Amino acid sequence: MTALGKLFRTTAFKLAVVYSIVFAAAASIVVFNVGRQVRIVLEDQIAETLDADIRGLADQYSQGGVQQLVQSIERRIRQPGGDIYLLTSFAGDPIVGNIATLPKGVLEQTSLIETIYQRPGESKATHHALARVFTLSGNYRLLVGHDVEELENLRRILRHALASSLGWLVLIGAVGGLLVARRVLMRVDAMSASATAIMGGDLAERLPVGGSGDELDRLAENLNAMLTRIETLLKGMKEVSDNIAHDLRTPLTRLRNNADAAMRELDPQAQKLSLGKVIEDADELIKIFDALLMIARAESGSGPKMELVDVTQTAADVAELYEAAAEERGVAFGSDIEQGLMVRGSRELIAQALSNLLDNGLKYGVPPAPGASASLRLSARRQGSMALIAVEDRGPGVPPEDRDRVLERFVRLEASRTLPGSGLGLSLVAAIARLHGGALKLEDNAPGLCAIVELPIASGPPQLAAPPRLEQLNVARAH
Repeated sequence: MTALGKLFRTTAFKLAVVYSIVFAAAASIVVFNVGRQVRIVLEDQIAETLDADIRGLADQYSQGGVQQLVQSIERRIRQPGGDIYLLTSFAGDPIVGNIATLPKGVLEQTSLIETIYQRPGESKATHHALARVFTLSGNYRLLVGHDVEELENLRRILRHALASSLGWLVLIGAVGGLLVARRVLMRVDAMSASATAIMGGDLAERLPVGGSGDELDRLAENLNAMLTRIETLLKGMKEVSDNIAHDLRTPLTRLRNNADAAMRELDPQAQKLSLGKVIEDADELIKIFDALLMIARAESGSGPKMELVDVTQTAADVAELYEAAAEERGVAFGSDIEQGLMVRGSRELIAQALSNLLDNGLKYGVPPAPGASASLRLSARRQGSMALIAVEDRGPGVPPEDRDRVLERFVRLEASRTLPGSGLGLSLVAAIARLHGGALKLEDNAPGLCAIVELPIASGPPQLAAPPRLEQLNVARAH
C-alpha cells in the first residue's frame, strides 16, 4: 500500500472528512437562513414603500383627479430608480406608466405579488418586480412596484459565496485531515515498529512518547508500564527457572542418594532410618515448591481476598507462638506492639511473613555477634500512614551491599550456607509486603539485623478470624 493510500485509510483522515461534511452542511443551513431573512426584511421594506407611494398617489387622485394623478406618475417615472408604475382605465387600457407588458391576471391581484414585466422598447428582456395593485374610484387600477433586480443580485452573491465557501471548507478540511492523519500515522507507525521489535523478543523496547500528553501519549505510557511489568515477571520467571535448575539439583541428588541407600540397606532399622531421611528431603522439597508457588501468587496479585486485618492481634499471636521456641534456644524474646493497627490484606499472609522473619532471627541471629547477648524482639508501631512491623536480632547481620540481593530467590550468603534452608524466606516476605502495597526494608541493628515490613494503614473494624496455628506458618520458613 502506498503512503498516500495509508493516509486516506487512517481514522484521523476519515474523521476530518466527516467533520468537513458536517461543517459544510451547517454552513449551508446558516447561509440559507441568512439569505432568507435578508429577503424577508427587504420585501417588507419594499412593501412599506409601495404602500406609502400608493397612498400618496391616491391623495393626488382625490385632489386633482386623473389628470393630476397622471402628471404625478410621469414625474416619478422620469426620476432614476427601480420604481415601476402603471395606470389603466376601467377597461384595462394603459393610460400612463413605464411598463409595456405584464402577465395575464396581474391587475386582478390585490396583495403584494412578485411578477415579471417588460419595459417600453424591450422585446425579449424581462425583469422581476414586487408590485401591488390598488383600485381607485372610477374603477381605475393603479399598479405600483419596485424592480427586485438588486434582490436577485444579492441572491446570486449569496449562492456564489456559499459555493466558494463550501469549496474552501472542503479543501481546507481535506488538507487539514491529511496533515493530522500524517502526524497520527507517523506516531502509530513508530508504535507499530516498537511493538514489532517487542514481539521479536526485545523486551527492553518501549513505545515512543511524544511528550504532548495527548491520548496517544497516555496510551503509550500505560502500555510501557504494562511492558515493564511483563518484563519484570518474565525476568523473574527466568531467574526462578535458573535457580530451580541450579539450587534444587543438590537436594534432589541427596534425595536420590538416600533412596538408593535405603534400597541397599539389609538391616530393617537402618533401612527405616534411611527412608526417614528420604521423607525429610521430600518434605523439604515440598516446602520449597510451596514457597515458590506462594511467591508467584503474591507477585502476580492473585493472592487471597483482601480484608481489614488487626495487625496488633496478628503480631501478638505470632509473638506468643515464638516466645516458647526462643526460650528453648536460650534467646531472650521481647515484643512491643502498638494497639489499633489496621491494614487491608490477608491475615494468613501477614502472619506468614512475621513467622519467616522471626524464624530468620532464631536461625541466623544465634549465636549472637561478638559482645552482644542472644535476643530477638518483635515490634509494631504506627508511623504516619504506615504500620511498621520490625523484627530485630543480635546476630552478624547482613552487609549493606547484600541487603537488596538477599531479597531475591535462592540467594544465601556464605555465612548461612552451613545452615539448612533454601533462601526463599525473605523473598516471600518481600512479595507479601508488595502484595499489600508495602515494602520490606533491611537495616542495621548495630549489631544484628532489623527487618521492617511497611504496610499501609486502613480504617475500619477488624476482620475477626482465628489466630494462626503453628502448622499454618510452616509453609515457607526463612531457610
